[in-house]
Amino acid sequence: MAINPEDKNRDENRDPITGEPGAHPVGTGLGAAGAGAAGAAIGMAAGPVGAAIGAVVGAVAGGLAGKGVAESIDPTAEASYWRENYKSRPYASSDATYDDYAPAYQYGWESRAKSAHTSFQDAEAELKSGWEATKHNTKLGWEKAKHATRDAWDRI
Repeated sequence: MAINPEDKNRDENRDPITGEPGAHPVGTGLGAAGAGAAGAAIGMAAGPVGAAIGAVVGAVAGGLAGKGVAESIDPTAEASYWRENYKSRPYASSDATYDDYAPAYQYGWESRAKSAHTSFQDAEAELKSGWEATKHNTKLGWEKAKHATRDAWDRI
C-alpha cells in the first residue's frame, strides 16, 4: 500500500460510525478477542455465568489494550523516519529507493501492532505468508522485504 503524502486525514483513524478520530478497530478487535477468550477460560471456574462475565470483562480490557498499542504508532512519523534512514541500513540496495522499501516498513509496523506480544522469529512464517499472499506494490520478494519489515517491527 503506497503512502499518499497528500492525504491529510489518513492518520486520524476515523471511526466509521461516528467519524471521531482515534478509532483503531484492528488493534481493539485483536485485543478484545484474545483477552475475551482468556477471561472466559478464567471464568469457567465459576461455571457458565462466570465464563460469560469473564469473557465480557476480558474483551473490554483486551480491546482497550489493543487500541492502546495501535494508537502508539504514528504512521506519519514512521514513514518519515524510514524515508530519512533507509539508505543507512545494511540491506538497502544502492539501486533501490525508499518507495521500494516503504511497503515492507509499513507491513512491519502494522504487523507489530497486531502482534504486540510476539517475537519477530515467532511471527516470521506468518509474515512471509502474508507478504507473498498480498503481492505488495513493490519489486521486493520476501527475502529482501523481511529485513525492512523486521527493522520496522523492532522499532515499534
